[in-house]
Amino acid sequence: MAKVLIIGAVGQIGSELTVALRKKHGADNVVASTRKTEFPPEIRDGGPCEYFDVQDKEAVLSVMKKYGIEQVYQLASLLSATGEKNPDLAFSINLLGLKNTLDAARECGVDRFFWPSSIAAFGPTTPRENTPQRTVLEPTTMYGLTKVAGELLCQYYFRKYGLDVRSVRYPGLISWKAEPGGGTTDYAVAIYYEAILHGKYRCFVKPDTVLPMMYMPDAIRGTMQLMDAPAEKLTVRTSYNLAAMSFSAKELAEEVARHIPGFSCTYEPDFRQQIADSWPRSIDDSQARMDWGWRHEYDLAKMSKDMIANLKVKLGKE
Repeated sequence: MAKVLIIGAVGQIGSELTVALRKKHGADNVVASTRKTEFPPEIRDGGPCEYFDVQDKEAVLSVMKKYGIEQVYQLASLLSATGEKNPDLAFSINLLGLKNTLDAARECGVDRFFWPSSIAAFGPTTPRENTPQRTVLEPTTMYGLTKVAGELLCQYYFRKYGLDVRSVRYPGLISWKAEPGGGTTDYAVAIYYEAILHGKYRCFVKPDTVLPMMYMPDAIRGTMQLMDAPAEKLTVRTSYNLAAMSFSAKELAEEVARHIPGFSCTYEPDFRQQIADSWPRSIDDSQARMDWGWRHEYDLAKMSKDMIANLKVKLGKE
């Protein structure tokens, strides 16, 4: 079994990916790490855990050497809305932290390295419908800027040093396990919580706002599938487009109302609307489907049914 390090293991993706990878590789072979947040019991009690900051290269290197790490999932990041409030920290964690981890991985002879990009890498000059794999990347946020630079950095380390770096551009991710964490697409998570708890939700984007979304089980499965793919099959070393579904905020609210009678949604757009307006409405991920067999399983209806059933249990509202 491979020795795996997950950096950012308590975030939206990491909290579920850690559990999945421990099932695959064995609990003792998957090291979870975070910068300062407490580990939830499921992760803390499920295998080795470490505290370090990706801004500290020596700390990163020390943990990789300590465990003989062979695969790295570098998920540490400040998300879009949070990053706009603190762009200097976003730049340091998202980009300099990535470089520190790439350098440490190269020094330790890591076999495979995963880093997530995002639809935030696109911008207002990008085609918004069926956005192609290779297109204009002119984001308007610090988060997006770090994703574009990070994609190019990953490709550079692959070409220059032969480090097997793999990446996907995640759409908005929806999960019942992790609460909203400062992203522009968080309305698509918060709406479920508020519907179950209060029967209403005030959405921070307009009702006709359409963005690409994905249910977390698909994201986890796609990530692991990419990391298992033979290197010779991969034709993209920046970041693969990844897609599942696109829907408007109003369509989401209507679907939630089908499961929770009496639910109401109002719309009060804030600064995040401008960010959302700069992102694609739909994504062409045909390259990922062709290269490594990517297929999504969840649409809006199937996701909502599963999301609400699990959240009711989690929130004690069965």
